[in-house]
Amino acid sequence: VFLRSQTVYELEESVLYPVDTQVAVFLTLEKKEGLDLDSVELYLNGTPVASHLYTDRERDSLKQGGVQRLYIGNLPHGSHRLKAVLTARSANERFVRRGATHQFRKRPGESRIQLTLDAAAPDYEPVVSFREWK
Repeated sequence: VFLRSQTVYELEESVLYPVDTQVAVFLTLEKKEGLDLDSVELYLNGTPVASHLYTDRERDSLKQGGVQRLYIGNLPHGSHRLKAVLTARSANERFVRRGATHQFRKRPGESRIQLTLDAAAPDYEPVVSFREWK
């Protein structure tokens, strides 16, 4: 039964998210002690596509080096704009809300974008960076 379920899942994934138009966005933390993440919102070309509120368990997982898939979807080839808005508590107990944007060109094949959050001492100001994986 597991084999059939896995095959159905793989077929469903290939139909819903064809590799030629697929875009996936992943989240990681750079410094594990700088931020306690509360929420992340993602927008593609101005349209909200994902939002997530974090539990203590999910925060701990990210701090231990976990990677979270925030979004997977399809985009036509061409230029696109990704915007991330995060809400967090920094290590110096300040609540912050930050936004960052990333322009990218969708080309044929699968696109992966890594969104990394960092907050270094002494001010623990959140920095959002993007990295495209080929």
